[in-house]
Amino acid sequence: MKKPLCGLVLAGGRSTRMGTDKASMLHPDGRTLAGRCRDFLEEAGCSEVYLSLRHDQEPPDGIGADAKLLRDPEGQSSGPISGILAAMNAKPEADWLIVACDLPRLDAETLTHLLDSRKEGEMFLAYRSEFDGLPEPLCTWYSSEAKRIVEDAGTHCPRKILIRSECRLLEPLHTGALDNANTPEDWAASLKP
Repeated sequence: MKKPLCGLVLAGGRSTRMGTDKASMLHPDGRTLAGRCRDFLEEAGCSEVYLSLRHDQEPPDGIGADAKLLRDPEGQSSGPISGILAAMNAKPEADWLIVACDLPRLDAETLTHLLDSRKEGEMFLAYRSEFDGLPEPLCTWYSSEAKRIVEDAGTHCPRKILIRSECRLLEPLHTGALDNANTPEDWAASLKP
């Protein structure tokens, strides 16, 4: 039986360097950053897409009343890994395609290519960072079987988990597609052609 594929938009950060909620920021295409990511995950073939938030966080503007939310357990917001584990615990039978909300140049083709490149027996699949050659941890496919590895990793750093697991890395399809925007300067740079 084929496993379900779910999508997760990580939007639980505090956006302190940006000074405003990144998930609610409007992209030039008119969608919020979180909404764009949700749309791309659906286009890539995810049967259900969830938005990951801290336990006490209000949903971002423009996400819609029908949005499926997954919250970190109270007192357990330890960055992206908390959202990843909350998703894996909520649907342990599913594979997960996980993206951060702050990727203003992300496109559906990048996600589709990632999914189409999976090989049997792999636990994770990620892109190679254009900056340091290491795994891009916040645009990654996680097999349902990877839950045990994530739980037992002894770290809250998704990148370290991927490195230790010898995750296979793909070369990025489009320059800058996985550049995140953490500051107003990053945001301005991301909008340049």
